[in-house]
Amino acid sequence: MTSITHPDCSRWASTRRTHGRVTSIGLQSFTNRSRADILESIFSEGFQYSRSLNAHTSCVNALAFSNGEGQFLASGGDDLKICLWDFYQEDVVEPIGSFVGPRGIILNLTFSASNRYLFSGGIGGTIFQYDISYLGSSQAQISGRSSNATRDDETIRSISCHPSQDGVYLSGSDHGRIIRNDEREDRPSRAQNTLQLKSEVTGAYYHPNMEHIFLTSEQSGAVCLRDDRMAFGPLSRRSRDGVVQVYNTKLAKRNYGHLSIPEASSIAFDRDGSRFAVTMLHWYPTIYSISDSNPIAICTGKNGPDGIPVPSEERSYSNSCTTKNGSFGSPGLETDELYAAGSDDFRGYVWRLPPTPELVSRRQEFSPSAWQSQDTTEITAFTSDSKDKKYVPVELSTPLCRLTGHESIVNTAVFHPHFLHVLTSGVERRIVLHSPTPSSPCAQDLAPSPTNVRQLDTDGTSDRLNYYQALTGESMLVDEHRTISLFDHILREEGDADVFSVRQWRDSDNSSSDGDDDSDSDDGIDI
Repeated sequence: MTSITHPDCSRWASTRRTHGRVTSIGLQSFTNRSRADILESIFSEGFQYSRSLNAHTSCVNALAFSNGEGQFLASGGDDLKICLWDFYQEDVVEPIGSFVGPRGIILNLTFSASNRYLFSGGIGGTIFQYDISYLGSSQAQISGRSSNATRDDETIRSISCHPSQDGVYLSGSDHGRIIRNDEREDRPSRAQNTLQLKSEVTGAYYHPNMEHIFLTSEQSGAVCLRDDRMAFGPLSRRSRDGVVQVYNTKLAKRNYGHLSIPEASSIAFDRDGSRFAVTMLHWYPTIYSISDSNPIAICTGKNGPDGIPVPSEERSYSNSCTTKNGSFGSPGLETDELYAAGSDDFRGYVWRLPPTPELVSRRQEFSPSAWQSQDTTEITAFTSDSKDKKYVPVELSTPLCRLTGHESIVNTAVFHPHFLHVLTSGVERRIVLHSPTPSSPCAQDLAPSPTNVRQLDTDGTSDRLNYYQALTGESMLVDEHRTISLFDHILREEGDADVFSVRQWRDSDNSSSDGDDDSDSDDGIDI
């Protein structure tokens, strides 16, 4: 049996020291400038170098780094294969191994607290658990599976491992179920470990530091902080479905007679759990402080990285067609100051986040009467209902940089925990590794990234034909060009949707803190 642990950690440690400019260890050697100043100079031109990592044969939906030093990157998607990449290597160009087992599209991957196990979930409802202590042996293949589905049509939308216990993890499904899996229990009670919500669960993630706290998001738009001691166990011990904090996700605009509540399609904590981001369909990535029910910032792409407004005819950040997953990061620093996300304009985006106190002080607050007296109709605010206060978070309209190198929609963006790399993936079969420098401890001789992105053709006839052929089963999307063509058609049809038109909410709708039945009809969405 061949150990998956890298055989020459001393070589990697030496290499890491020689590239101290991009690691926390090396940054300590600079006595006259702070780490933040060093990173500021490195990031001044953005992530302008990149490389394609090619091992998959179709869309790559999930990327996840192992905990701690981030030695391993796991990737998975439509080809039902999980690839493992070793970032202890001097030059990452191909995976060191792959895992099989899933029979449905892979949507999420995560490592256990100690990195011994890798979990995979997606379409089909079965969670696969791999013991990666050894590579190339049967132990590295399926070491366990959890059938979280009562029907084969159930989809696992999220998996989150407990921050300190290897055998404990949460899963959330499109049937509205959150299941706490605890391998320490001899005969676990499925009923006592199941929290049933009324809307599709899009995210259920443990807090990185508080072991009983977890965050949930739903297709209905509900985002809640919960305590597992109140959410699971006998019914006599449960309270309010575990909810300890409800976050406002409804949008208000002066020129609309109704509110809107976007779908909360994914969520992500920063490293210490003090902030989290909600990816909202037909809206912008929204940043919250965990202790504040109202958002503190939204991340848009209205300006280019140079601060100049993007021309109206040019596409910029948008999220209308696919499920996006963003992440926080700031390699070399003790707190996460950056947030990255993919976009429908074939780019990834990285924003610099000001400190939370600054964002709170800059956030605008309006009483109901003051809101009604506003002259402008362009301001969008967050609120709990139409008669409550309105909060306008800070708009971060100028991204630090835009990530190129893709030919279609970018769905996922993840930071390496220590190296100055962002990795992106999406509709294409390749993963793109981005870097602010041409070389690093794990990637050598990176090429300059493209400065332009592909534009949608004005004539979408062939894309429309391809879409209907795929819809009727006349053709299989085995060719990447056909897949890209299909999503080009979807972009033309759905890319300009107005969230206030497609996701209406009215005060007459019944509401509750834990999320009720949702609907995409114009009659209103319940939460």
